[in-house]
Amino acid sequence: MAKLKNIIKQLSTEDYQAIHNSLIESNAEKSAYLLKSMREKQLSDSKIMIELDVNTNAYYTLRSRLNQKIEEYLLQQMENPRTDILKKVANINEIIFTKKKAIAVATLKKLEKELIDYDLSNELTIVYKFLKKLHINSPEYFNYSQLYNRHVAYTLAVDKAENHLAEYFKKYGEFSLSGDETDRLALTLFNNEMKNICSLYDSHRLYVYQSCMSIFHRLFVEKEEVVSDEQEPVEDLLNKVERVLNSYHLDTIYYHLELVYEFLKLEYYNHYKVFRKAEKYFEDVNESASSLLTNYSLFTYPAQFLLSKLKRALRTQTEATLYKENEALFFNYASDDSDIPKHISYITYRAISCYYADRFNEAARWLNNLLNEISLKKYPLAQLEIKVILALQYCMMNDFDLFNQLINSIQRQIRILGKENCEHILLFTKIMKISLSDAKRHKYEKIKDLSDRFQFMKEGGFTPTKYIKMDERFLVRLSREQKVAS
Repeated sequence: MAKLKNIIKQLSTEDYQAIHNSLIESNAEKSAYLLKSMREKQLSDSKIMIELDVNTNAYYTLRSRLNQKIEEYLLQQMENPRTDILKKVANINEIIFTKKKAIAVATLKKLEKELIDYDLSNELTIVYKFLKKLHINSPEYFNYSQLYNRHVAYTLAVDKAENHLAEYFKKYGEFSLSGDETDRLALTLFNNEMKNICSLYDSHRLYVYQSCMSIFHRLFVEKEEVVSDEQEPVEDLLNKVERVLNSYHLDTIYYHLELVYEFLKLEYYNHYKVFRKAEKYFEDVNESASSLLTNYSLFTYPAQFLLSKLKRALRTQTEATLYKENEALFFNYASDDSDIPKHISYITYRAISCYYADRFNEAARWLNNLLNEISLKKYPLAQLEIKVILALQYCMMNDFDLFNQLINSIQRQIRILGKENCEHILLFTKIMKISLSDAKRHKYEKIKDLSDRFQFMKEGGFTPTKYIKMDERFLVRLSREQKVAS
């Protein structure tokens, strides 16, 4: 909410009036009222909901649509200067065939300066191609030939860096499920290769792309506390990138990458447990969670935010509020099941949110659909984790038949994978079996002993079972006591 209010307050009078008028013209009176309330009045969210006569879900949806309208307007304003330049590039042939050489050269030189300002390397190659031809009988021909060749090579380097970035985060998704050391090595090789590509040119764009990868790599793959003399501190990287993004505020890619860097700042402060600073970025990223998951997989690993969101909820004891919040945040989100790691993380997150809202049947439905629709043979440990979370829902519902069927499947899989690789899973299954057993004596003590051991086990790979809070409420429920501790 803070992000939307800040954007609205920072709008120029002309931009604010233009957005307000467009909302009125399109009969979006409630959105127009919300815009005006945030701009001119100091009303709380609850007061605005009362005045608009909407419930919480409708209010979040309304707010999301208003945010989208404002972003579309700002993006349109941003694109106009760039569009004019691109039109000029498209009309270069017309200039060459209709203008005198001196005028054509002067026009192309002016266009060259504008393209350099916007860092449009593809279009610069076109300009240099024609400047080279126009100077074919001049000593300048060699200079423009060199510039042309350099920008062709630079364009290819940028393209290669973008592809590397996408491949890295695809591989990280696989690593997040497997925890495999071979995948970790592949990620390190990607990171080193990215450094080599970006070292070829003094380019702020390549620096921004490399930082997307290197910051994430250091936070989630290396996880090393000690920074070598050759490495810039992560905070310095973040500050330098922020200066670049601010310097090229008309660049549409940079405009969108601001969300990626808000996410990286959040994860940086989470990593070092500076939670007070992390909160500064959490709300902004949280508001854009659906967009982050949908549109940013080529530049980061968005599913990591869902895991961080769960950790934060457990730390702040707000896990019970996730279910209601998800209805608004992901109202229009459609998970892409071809991106299996991200899809698994999203479905598991939604199921755990249901669990904390005591909607065990709905949680089971999310997980059953996942297991039936997606083949997880490539990720047997992840499949096992999901099955255990599903078994917990059956345990909570006292569905003995479905629980026993599933627990037999889990035990067969444990035997195949080896008990030494699934120790925490074994403990979790023992807790649930004690819970549903006919024996009534000392259940609480037995479950508590196992849960204490479980919580001290090392987390690794995809382990959603570690997000199940084994607190007093959990212990009392599974031991089938009559009273639930407050």
